[in-house]
Amino acid sequence: MDEAEARMFTLSAGYEAYMGRWSRLLVPGYVAFAGVKDGQRVLDVGTGTGALASTLAATMGSSEIVGIDPSAGFIGYAKKNAGPRRAQFEVGDAQALRYGDASFDHTMALLVMNFIPDHEKAIGEMLRVARPGGVVSACVWDYGAGMQSLRFFWDEVVALDPAAAAKDERHMKLCRDGQLGESWRKAGLTEVREKPLVIEQAFRSFADYWQPFLQGTGPGGAYVASLDAERRGQLEARMRGRLLGNRADGAFTLQARAWCVRGEVPGRG
Repeated sequence: MDEAEARMFTLSAGYEAYMGRWSRLLVPGYVAFAGVKDGQRVLDVGTGTGALASTLAATMGSSEIVGIDPSAGFIGYAKKNAGPRRAQFEVGDAQALRYGDASFDHTMALLVMNFIPDHEKAIGEMLRVARPGGVVSACVWDYGAGMQSLRFFWDEVVALDPAAAAKDERHMKLCRDGQLGESWRKAGLTEVREKPLVIEQAFRSFADYWQPFLQGTGPGGAYVASLDAERRGQLEARMRGRLLGNRADGAFTLQARAWCVRGEVPGRG
C-alpha cells in the first residue's frame, strides 16, 4: 500500500468510527422496511465503507449485491472488510450509473442522498436501473433534532461561536420529515411509504465520542480542525459537561433517528 492509499484507508477508518458503525446498526431496520428479499439483485448507491452491502451479502446468500461509491478510499476499505461473503464494490457516480435499464430488483441509498450534488438526477438514475415493479429506497439522518450526537455538538458550537450557525448540519437538504417522500413522488415512484427508524449510539467513554472529531471526520470534524487549541479546548469542555454532567468520564448512550422512504417503479409502457 503506497502513501496515498494508506491515507485514504486511514480516512475511511476514521469515517467508520465517526458514522459507519452507527450506519451498521441502522441496516437491519432499513432492510426490513425496504422489503429486500433473498435472491434479488440489489444496488447499494453511495455504499461508503460498505455497511449495507456487506450486511446484505452476509444475510442473503442467493442475492447479487453491488455497492458503488465515488470514493476510491471507501471502496478499498469496503472490499478489505467485506468478510467471507463478498459483495461486489466499484467506484461509481450515483448521478450517472453505468448499468442498463431495469438491471436491479432493488436500488438503495443509505445515509447519502443529502450529500449527492444533484439528488434528483440520482433518484432518476436509481429508478432507471430498477426493473418495473422493483423498489427504490433510501434513508437520511434527521440532522435537525433526531441525531443527538450531532445536535448536541452543533448546539455547543453555536453557543460558543454564533457565526458558525450556517455550518450546522440541520441545514442539510432532505433531512426533515417528509422531504424524501416528496422527492420520491416527484420522480414518479408509486406506493411511496415513509418511516422513522431510531437506533441507540452507545459510547464507551468521552474519547470514544470525541476522537473522530479530532481526526477531522465529517462537517463537525472539519470545524474542530479549523479551531486553535484554546477554542478547541473550550468546545471540548462544553461537550464533556453536556454528555457527562458531573462525571469525570464513563459510558453514555444517545439516540439517532433516520427518515426512510421506499417506492415502487411503475411499469414502463
